[in-house]
Amino acid sequence: MTLIFIRIFFIIISMVIGYQIGNINDMTFLGIVIGLIASLIIIFLESGMRRVSVRGLSSVVFGLILGIIMAKLISDIFAILPLGVIVTSLLRVILTLVFSYLGAVMAIRGKDEFNIIIPYIRFRRQDIKEEMIILDTSAIIDGRIVDIYKTKFFEARLLVPRFVLGELQHIADSSDPIKRQRGRRGLEMLQAMQKDTAIDIRIHEEDVSTTEDVDAQLVRLAKVLEAKIFTTDFNLNRIAALQGVKVLNINELANALKPVVFPGEVMEVRLLKEGKEFNQAVAYLDDGTMVVVEDARKLIGQLAKVNVTSVLQTQAGRMIFAKLENK
Repeated sequence: MTLIFIRIFFIIISMVIGYQIGNINDMTFLGIVIGLIASLIIIFLESGMRRVSVRGLSSVVFGLILGIIMAKLISDIFAILPLGVIVTSLLRVILTLVFSYLGAVMAIRGKDEFNIIIPYIRFRRQDIKEEMIILDTSAIIDGRIVDIYKTKFFEARLLVPRFVLGELQHIADSSDPIKRQRGRRGLEMLQAMQKDTAIDIRIHEEDVSTTEDVDAQLVRLAKVLEAKIFTTDFNLNRIAALQGVKVLNINELANALKPVVFPGEVMEVRLLKEGKEFNQAVAYLDDGTMVVVEDARKLIGQLAKVNVTSVLQTQAGRMIFAKLENK
């Protein structure tokens, strides 16, 4: 609503200015029309610049300033030489144009590193650190981030990079029905999070690189923003940890929250299927932990009290070995 008001105000002011200019030459109506058309063209151009961020614009301005300074220094060197006024002026214009272009291009390509050179580009107080968490594709599709966030276990701004959103759309358009279903689920979860006022989530518009894969872009963006990555991807977890980026892995959190079981404890489980070894039966706890029971094949499909003999922790999770209580 505020943006609409500003645009309407801008159109009115432009028409007033056009009226004043046209009134000088007794062409008031033409001046109003020109003012209206000019304001509409500018608003149209402005609406097409939605993806231009303040940080990117600041980087371009810095690059232009740097280019102009370099052009001035080199032009002063040429001014010492006896090249004539016309040649010197022409060289000054050419050097200013070339170095301004090079400065702007180099600045926009390296905008993510400018916060190291110019801290004010980040537009935040240095004594207040805003925690940010970047969501990757797997975390969005998984969906558990919503419930975790609502528990107030952590409070941070959630960021979804534009390239992650692009990957989600690519998966949703896949010819593989399983991938397509996962992609659509991810888009639905993202839409639900955006509608939930209790969740602070933003789309990060800037792409870090067009040549790197998504995982590399995530790690690089996390370094630049000093943010953490929220994921379920084991490989991304390893890559990010090797490069000094903090990772919040949902699966690791789920494993840490599983109840602790000690050898000698007695529990009641429902035996569901055969085990890999002879006469074994397998059951599962509510959290998905596998329980392997010895000599229990004949009780498959029934409830049984078992005595825990050992607990094995693996990369895939926790496994509990047990035997029937009356054995």
